[in-house]
Amino acid sequence: MIARTALARVAAVALLVPLTIARLAAHSGPPFPIVSNQVAGGYDVSIWTDPDATDTGKPAGQFWVVLQARGSNDDVPAATQVTVAIRAQDRPHAPELQARAAPTDGHAGRQFAVLLMDHEGPFAVRVAIDGPLGHAEVTGRVDATYDLRPPPVLFFVYLLPFVAIGLIWMRVLWKRRGLRRGPPAS
Repeated sequence: MIARTALARVAAVALLVPLTIARLAAHSGPPFPIVSNQVAGGYDVSIWTDPDATDTGKPAGQFWVVLQARGSNDDVPAATQVTVAIRAQDRPHAPELQARAAPTDGHAGRQFAVLLMDHEGPFAVRVAIDGPLGHAEVTGRVDATYDLRPPPVLFFVYLLPFVAIGLIWMRVLWKRRGLRRGPPAS
């Protein structure tokens, strides 16, 4: 009875793992800062990025711009607009790609933009800010890389030998337990 309960628990965990993996696949890695608390115009600016390159044509280079009014802890006005632009530095005639950042959770001090980084390598980053506190520009640099994590389905491939060994071990335990009890009474 105990072995069957353990088997049911293993089966439940095996069914819940795909749900966890789907949630993990939604995020491709932790963002990191490329500009921290730089004063520009009337703003204190930080730029965070997760610079994933893609071959699919789907934008994956993520940029978060965090703004504060210079010299205070006040939020920036809601009318503040942010534009994020990137240019490949390893390609002499590469065009500059731009995206208008959108406030996250309706908060103008935290804005988010996604741009296409179509290859690995260095990219120049330029953030332009326009709003009631004036105009400001901040520049930075980032190296785009491909997301090097294996696809989520490989988790099951790697897990399979451990599950198989566990099932074989449980079967051996069931047989041993059956031999200790002796043959069924007639």
